Amino acid sequence: MIIRTNPELKKRYDELKAGDCFIGLLSFKNVKHRVCVDLLERGVKLFPSALSQTLSRSKVAQAVSLRQWMIPHTLIITRRFDLMLAINTYGQHGIGPVVSKEDHLHCGFGVHRWDNMEAVYNQACLNSILYPFVVQPFVENYTDVRVILAGKYVEAYTRKNEHNFRMNLSVGGTSEQYKPDKDQLRFCDNVMERGKFPYAHIDLLVTAEGHSYLSEIALNGGMKGASIEREELDALKKGILEKMALS
Repeated sequence: MIIRTNPELKKRYDELKAGDCFIGLLSFKNVKHRVCVDLLERGVKLFPSALSQTLSRSKVAQAVSLRQWMIPHTLIITRRFDLMLAINTYGQHGIGPVVSKEDHLHCGFGVHRWDNMEAVYNQACLNSILYPFVVQPFVENYTDVRVILAGKYVEAYTRKNEHNFRMNLSVGGTSEQYKPDKDQLRFCDNVMERGKFPYAHIDLLVTAEGHSYLSEIALNGGMKGASIEREELDALKKGILEKMALS
C-alpha cells in the first residue's frame, strides 16, 4: 500500500504494515518524532526518509548527525554544564566571537552573534535563550552559497548582505548565480547520503581560504535567488519520491 497524503495516512494509520509506504512530509503536529518511531518500528517506509525529515526540522539534530561537515568546534548546548564546557573549549582554542542558532527558527531569525561564550552563558542563565541550541565560532569573511539538488538538477547562488552578517535573502540580502566545483558537489552528496536526503537545499559557508562547511540543510527552503520555479522543482521532487517508492 502506498499512501500519498496526510489525511489518508491518519485515516488508515492502524492498517499499515511492514512494506507499506508513505510519500510526503509528516504533518502530525508536536508528535512527529513519535509517529516516525512507531512507523519505522512497524516497517513502514517513509519517502523522504524519517532521518531527513528529522534533520530538516532541527538545527540541533543536524549538529548531532552532520557535525563533521560543519565549522570546527560546532557544539550542541542542552544545559548549563554544556555551556561551561564550551567556555573551556573555546578558551583553549582562542575562539572569541561566536554564533548561536535556535533550534527551530528559520530565515536567520534564530541566529545571534556574541562577543564570546561568557555572553552566551549569561543570557542562557537568565533564560533569554531556550535549550537546546547550537553554538559555532563566528567566521568573519565568507561566501554564503545556497545549493539546490534534485536528481540531476543542480543550481547554486550566493547570498550577500552588506549591512547584516545574516545573508538570508528574506532579511534584505541579494543573490548572484554561483557555479559549485566538483569538490563542493561531492561535499553536498556526502552530506545528503549521511542524512538520507533524496533532494536538498544546502547552505554552504565558504571561507576566504576556500574551505566549504555545512551551514544548514533542508528538504525545502526559500527560492528567491533561484532560476527554477517552485512548481517545477516540486514536480522534480515528487518524481524522485514516486520512483523511490515504486522501486
